[in-house]
Amino acid sequence: MNKIEKTFDINIILMTLFSSLEAIREEKNIELIYDMEATIPRELRGDPAVLQHLLTQTLNFVFKYTDQNEIILSLSAPEDFVYEEAISFKIKSTNIAKEKVLAFLESNLSKDLEKLDGKIIYEKDADIHLDIPFMINELGYRRHYRLPDVSMLGKKVLLICESPKVAQSIKKMFNYFLYDVDVGLEAFKERGNDLTPYDILIVEDKFNTDALEHMIAKIQQNMALKYVLLQDDHHVETKIISVSTHLVKPVTEESVFELIIALFKNERDHEEIKTEVKENIIDLEKMLQAHKHNEKHVNPSSKYEENLQSMIERKRGLDLPVLDKKAGEENTKNMGLKYANELKNFLDSFERSDIYFRQIVNEKAINKIKEFSVDLEKHAKLIGAESILKLAETVSLIFVYNKLDMLPIYPGKYHIELQKLITEIKKELKIK
Repeated sequence: MNKIEKTFDINIILMTLFSSLEAIREEKNIELIYDMEATIPRELRGDPAVLQHLLTQTLNFVFKYTDQNEIILSLSAPEDFVYEEAISFKIKSTNIAKEKVLAFLESNLSKDLEKLDGKIIYEKDADIHLDIPFMINELGYRRHYRLPDVSMLGKKVLLICESPKVAQSIKKMFNYFLYDVDVGLEAFKERGNDLTPYDILIVEDKFNTDALEHMIAKIQQNMALKYVLLQDDHHVETKIISVSTHLVKPVTEESVFELIIALFKNERDHEEIKTEVKENIIDLEKMLQAHKHNEKHVNPSSKYEENLQSMIERKRGLDLPVLDKKAGEENTKNMGLKYANELKNFLDSFERSDIYFRQIVNEKAINKIKEFSVDLEKHAKLIGAESILKLAETVSLIFVYNKLDMLPIYPGKYHIELQKLITEIKKELKIK
């Protein structure tokens, strides 16, 4: 059997996997957490379609039979990923009978594992353990994420998150970039409730309050503190003056990488000095307890639904460039890519995608529309295609609020925006 060897980004596989499982995750109220070791390469060569199918089957089975509300999919690889190595995919603590797990693995995954040259590992410390060999896409690179400036390394983070498992997963990903991470209020109180040592404060959005925002904004006048909200995927970003940006679940190594660049890419243009002043003291515990006390009176879903139309209107009112060359060149440079090559790749991938988009909307192929939107957002953001990125984000909002009756108007809008973008790309590439 000839193995398929395509280059793919493991993070795209994980994000698509997360989206494809949305219905059962929400039905069972299960949080899927990715625990990625630093040894996992960003880009691999193999068969991404079969890997996607295998992981989707596996997690569908786990979600169907588990009674746990948090499931961790861990990915690990050898320290020296030289050429071709096995990546281990493990799921522990499902509380599913061992016999049922083994029966599923051996009867449902054998064909996919054969195509991938993968195997089931039988061990006591994991309910499910699959080893699958992949080739590395870039030979000779040990660090798979390279920040564009050494000044971005070695920051200090305070992370306030409800789930210890989510917190430990995020901490590990920041550790890759030599970041020192304190998790929880106890660690913060040991430092005297002083935010001065920290470069980044990450707070899960369910704990965010107006009082906390105003306090952080005041502290930001004294120190260069980045305030980040950790959000569930179904929440919509809102503009809050003290919030620097958002970190959206599920968190992957790549999303942490992009977060760091977003926070510190212009840091050298306006460096600020931390000051030892008493205004940096904050009683976070008191503010978070106040939130918990009032939590039962808030219905987040109704609040967000009321804002759907206003969010779409706000995006519609933005006057964004069709192709922001400066932003695209900066994005591709940060990722070690050539701008012209990525413009050509976008053209090859999306030149006739308006036909495909219209077709899947007419077919109401929800999963295909979601996957297309994620793929379009990723590529549009990379090349600086701001106006079409806005449209893709608007389509995502429609899914967030389950307002699928609004979708039919967007194939026409996409066709118009795509033709404008193709014209600009061909001008840039000097294609007639």
